Amino acid sequence: MKKEDIQLGDWLRVFIGEAPGAFFIEIVIRTIVIYAILMIGFRLIGSRMAGQLSRTEQASLVTLAAAIGVPIQSPERGILPAIIIAIVVVFFGRIIAKRASKSEKFERISQGNIDTLVENGVLCLQNIRSTTLTRERVFAQLRSEHIVHLGQVKRLYIEPNGSFTLIENEDDLAGLSIIPANDTAYLHRFQLTDQTVCAYCGLDQGKDTSCKNCGKSSWVQAIYRSEKPSRESSF
Repeated sequence: MKKEDIQLGDWLRVFIGEAPGAFFIEIVIRTIVIYAILMIGFRLIGSRMAGQLSRTEQASLVTLAAAIGVPIQSPERGILPAIIIAIVVVFFGRIIAKRASKSEKFERISQGNIDTLVENGVLCLQNIRSTTLTRERVFAQLRSEHIVHLGQVKRLYIEPNGSFTLIENEDDLAGLSIIPANDTAYLHRFQLTDQTVCAYCGLDQGKDTSCKNCGKSSWVQAIYRSEKPSRESSF
């Protein structure tokens, strides 16, 4: 298309384009075929495509999405290349999945590894940095699980697919508050303790010069959850 063919008031070109009317009927046929290819591809890759996706499954999904867009919109492009791409994606996806099921080392390389973000009420800062998360993102995830301070957390893991797994402490210990400091109305529901913890990572080591875990020198009183909020309530 030449630049002089582009006119701002040419609404027919904007909404319909330059393809002949018969192509719109062809679009319906192409869409049905491509939809069938996708459904078959997802079925062959595995049932996990309907849940949390691993890295290889995300790559498969993106590749399939990129392959199907061209033949649906371009009349000069055929469907066969999309079918070939789908076959290759499914083939290599199944090979990787089969290899990963037999080798733990290969699984870690291809799928990633689990990381511990919180251990016994203390942030694992090195792991948080390596997973490119932020302290605030970890706190937000804990609040979504109705956690109000780190003392309630025995372990928080990030799975290879990016989901989080929380294991709560059986005993509700005191810990660093993860409630936003500006929410004073909600903070008043909790009682302060005589225990001091690092204001950044939650480590309980007393008021030393600097925290052994993060190197910060700011200490606050830990809180204890004296009133359990409703499980249906939100923060």
